[in-house]
Amino acid sequence: MGDTGKFSGEACGFAPLRIRTMLSSMIKDLLDPASLPDATKNVSVVQTHISVVIVADDFVYKIKKPVNFGFLDFLTLEKRAYYCRQELELNRRLAEDIYLDVIPVRSDGKRYSLRSQAGEVVEYAVKMRRVPEERLMKSLFEKGALTEGHLKQLARVLARFHSEAGRSEEIDRYGEPDMFRVNTEENFDQVRRYVGTTVGQKEFQHLRSWTEGFYRKNRRLFFERIKAGKIRDCHGDLHMEHVCFTEKVSIIDCIEFNERFRYSDAVADIAFLLMDLEYRGGDGFSRFLWDEYKGLSRDEGVESLLTFYKVYRAFVRGKVNSFQLDDPNIGNQEKERARERATRYFELASTYTRQDLPA
Repeated sequence: MGDTGKFSGEACGFAPLRIRTMLSSMIKDLLDPASLPDATKNVSVVQTHISVVIVADDFVYKIKKPVNFGFLDFLTLEKRAYYCRQELELNRRLAEDIYLDVIPVRSDGKRYSLRSQAGEVVEYAVKMRRVPEERLMKSLFEKGALTEGHLKQLARVLARFHSEAGRSEEIDRYGEPDMFRVNTEENFDQVRRYVGTTVGQKEFQHLRSWTEGFYRKNRRLFFERIKAGKIRDCHGDLHMEHVCFTEKVSIIDCIEFNERFRYSDAVADIAFLLMDLEYRGGDGFSRFLWDEYKGLSRDEGVESLLTFYKVYRAFVRGKVNSFQLDDPNIGNQEKERARERATRYFELASTYTRQDLPA
C-alpha cells in the first residue's frame, strides 16, 4: 500500500503536529449534526489510542487515527480505507446487523463532512448502528443485572463461533509457541518506556521472566492445541465493552488490523473476557462462564494455558492504556484515568503468575 494518505505521518507512534491539528479540526466539524449523513440531535466523541468515534443518536461513525504502533499501521489513507473495509467484513461474523457501511469523510477546503457528496475524500468511517450502552456486558455487570442466563447465552455463541471460525495451515502456525512469542516480545518492548510510570521495574521483569519460563516448560501444550484444531480466526479483542445483550448476543470490534492478533487459540480469545470479568471483581461470573464454555467446546485440561493467556491479555490492556498517556488528542484527566487502569491491569497480570498452575 503506497503512501497516498492525506494524513501521512511519522514512522512510528502518533502523527506530527500538522496532522494532529487537521484531525482536531475534523473532529470539531463532525460534532456538528449538519455534518452527519443521518438526522440526529446529539453528537459526542469518544477517542481511543487508534480511533475517533463520532456518536450520534442512532448511529456511530468510527474513524481510524493516522498512527503507527508497529503492530498496527494506519499512517496512509489507503491503509485506513483498507482496514475500514476489513473491519466491516470481519465484524459482520458476530454483529451483522450492527456493521452497516464504509463511508467517506470529505473536505471542501473549509469544512469536513460525512454528509457532503462534494469535495476531496480525506478519510473513511465505518458506519455502525449504535448499540444500547445499557445492554453492554460491562453496563449490566456494573448495575448488578448480569445473570448466569446471560453467560450461558454468551458461552453458546462463543463456542459455536470458535468451532466454525476459519482454520488453515497458515492460521495453525500462529498457535506455535515461537510465533506467539512475537506478540509477547512486542508487548515487553513497547511497555519498556512506561516502566516507572504504569508498571514497576520489578513487576515488569517478573512478568517477562515468568512468560519466558512458561514457553520453556510448556512447548508441547501449544502443539497439542494445534493438533486438536483449536487455532482459529478468532475475535482478538473480546472484552466486556464489546459484548451486547439485546434480543441476541452481538459482539463488536474484533481485531481487523493485524492477523497475528486474531489468528489464535480459542482459549486465548475467551481468556480476554474472563480476565476482564476478574479485573472488575467478577471472579464468580468468570468461573461460571469458563465452566459453561469448556463444557460446550470440550476444552478440558487447559487451565495452565488459560492462565498464560490471561497474563497476556491483562498485559495487553495495560499496554494500550499506557499508550493513551502519549496521545495528544486526549486530555490530562482522561490520561490519569488511563494511567490508573494500566497500573491495575499490570498488577492483575502479576497476580495470575502467582497462582498455582496445573501440571
